Order: sequence, then C-alpha cells, then structure tokens
Amino acid sequence: MTSSLSAAPWTVGQIPPQNGRTVIITGANSGIGLETTRAFAQAGAHVIMAVRDVTRARPVASQLPGSTELRPLDLADLASVRAFAASVDHPFDILINNAGVANVPLGRTADGFETHFGTNHLGHFALTNLLLPRITDRVVTIASNAHKSAALDLNDPNWEHRRYRSSAAYGQSKLANLLFTLELQGRLTAAGSDVRALAAHPGAATTGLNRHLGPAMKAVAAIAGRFVMQSGIDGAQPILFAAVRDLPGASYVGPDGRGGQRGRPTLVSRSATAQDTGLAAELWDLSERLTATSFPLG
Repeated sequence: MTSSLSAAPWTVGQIPPQNGRTVIITGANSGIGLETTRAFAQAGAHVIMAVRDVTRARPVASQLPGSTELRPLDLADLASVRAFAASVDHPFDILINNAGVANVPLGRTADGFETHFGTNHLGHFALTNLLLPRITDRVVTIASNAHKSAALDLNDPNWEHRRYRSSAAYGQSKLANLLFTLELQGRLTAAGSDVRALAAHPGAATTGLNRHLGPAMKAVAAIAGRFVMQSGIDGAQPILFAAVRDLPGASYVGPDGRGGQRGRPTLVSRSATAQDTGLAAELWDLSERLTATSFPLG
C-alpha cells in the first residue's frame, strides 16, 4: 500500500498487487460492486462475492478474471447474514459493505425493519460485527451524498409513525452508514486493533439503484446523467481507493469534481450530523439491540 496521498490523479491501474489477499464484497454481481470485484480479481485477490441470488449471479461471475466465488447473502434477512458469517471460517483482509437499495416503496425486511434502514445499515452492521474477529485489514462501507440532507430519527428509524418518503428513508440509511463507520473506528481504536473502518461514495454513477424511481424522475435522471454521471468503473474508484490506500481510520472518500458527482477519488467532507459522535454512539446501541449483535473485540 502507498504511505501517503499523491498529487497525481489516482486510477484503478494503481492498485498494488493483491496476491494472497481475500476480499468480501456484498452486492458483488452488479454495478459498482461488480466493477470493484473485477478490479480486485485482476489485481490477484481472491474475491468472495456475497450476493442475494447465486443462480442469477453465476453467469456474471463466470466471465470474471482471477479467483472468485459466490456465496448467498440477503442483507434484508438477519438469518441469512448469520449463515453467511458462519460460512467464513478463516481470516480475510477486507470487507466491502457495498450492497444496498435506493428509493424503494415502503416495505419491511424479514425482521420487520424498514427496507432501506434494515438492508443498507442494519444488515451491514450485523455482518461487520459477526465477521470482525476474522478481518485483518479494513472495513469499507459505501455511503452517499444523500446523507448531507438527511436526518436520523432514532425514535422512529423504521418509519412506523412518520409519513414515509423513499428519498428521506434512503438518505437516513446513508447517514447511518457514515455514523456506523465513525463509531466503529472509535471502538477499533479503543480496542487497540489495527483494523480500520472507512467510508466511500461513488458520486453519480450509472448503477441500477435508480430503477425504483417514478417515470418522471427516471426521465430527469436520464437527462442529467448525460452530463453528470460517470461509468461504473469510475464510480468504483473511490471504493477501491479507500480499500487499498494507507488512509486514516474513519476517512471518507469520494470524487473530487464539482459537487462530488464525478472525478478522481480523494478525501471528502461529510455533514456535521455525520460527524456527531454522540449520535453515532446512540445509533450503535440501538443497532445492537435490533440485530442482537455487538462489537466483538476488546
């Protein structure tokens, strides 16, 4: 790994050799997850592709270079999360919490959580805690610019009493991802662990996350996308940067272009709410109760 940030724009071609390393990537069969998988496999890593539908993912995986394997994981079902974690019986290097849903209608996970909060945050929260004793390098969690306009209601995180808005629910889950990273790094440091927790966002990238938008918003996104959106591999660059560069714990990586929409990966800012250590600790306590998992180190 590189010891410091370089002035030259970073590209995927600068990923150091990953031979002998193992990476677990959730949602690895499409979009940014697939491009991240491809880049790690090309660099020599063994990639465990954690996917909801193994049969559907198999044709994609068969076309990838290097060493990959498919394992089932449904982040919207804590029983599936526990089964996946139990299947990982050896140390590995990097966990990339990439899978997620966006702008879906009001729904519930298998455990009764609002779909965005349950999948994007609670599923990855439980997965990370269950796998943490076997992680040797870092955890990278995918956030979003949507966190900047979001609020986190710890009294009603599952939208049981508020009027539901899909964009607000998505933003809350992405804010939770950043608060999770902040508190996780604090706990790792306190435990004397060398493992680091980082977050990254892809900017405006061409992925399948917008498929649940209404017709009007899809049309707007398609038009705007011609001028703003970058490719899947460009969107994967901040995630790869966070996964292989020697960065401080709790770092947040995103594109360096205007509004953080596109560009080369660099360290970026987050909202004041996403830096609230008290809120992060409260969210952690709530998440432990909801998932019946806890920080396993120290």
